[in-house]
Amino acid sequence: MKNLDDILNMAKNVQDELTKAQANLDAIEVEGVSGGGLVKIKASAKGRIIAVAIDDSLMNPSEKQMLEDLIAAALNDARGKADAASGTEMGKMTAGLQLPPGFKLPF
Repeated sequence: MKNLDDILNMAKNVQDELTKAQANLDAIEVEGVSGGGLVKIKASAKGRIIAVAIDDSLMNPSEKQMLEDLIAAALNDARGKADAASGTEMGKMTAGLQLPPGFKLPF
């Protein structure tokens, strides 16, 4: 078993790598789409909404409910893709770490 200083140093390194990985997530962009591309939402892997694009054909008051539904669907699609990208990036970060069995990240 490693001594306490080694364990503390490993924990500090893990914390530093986690902080770095979290910062990188905001640079990764995903796009959520609904209505066959009529509504598009760009988001970071951290979940920040970057842009919303709505096709002009939906800009009709009688289409309000459909537009609201499509926006919600595109946001959910973007959120799912952001979660997947985040999981992939965090997996890359933890792949090289030698963590004790049962040790979970983030702390």
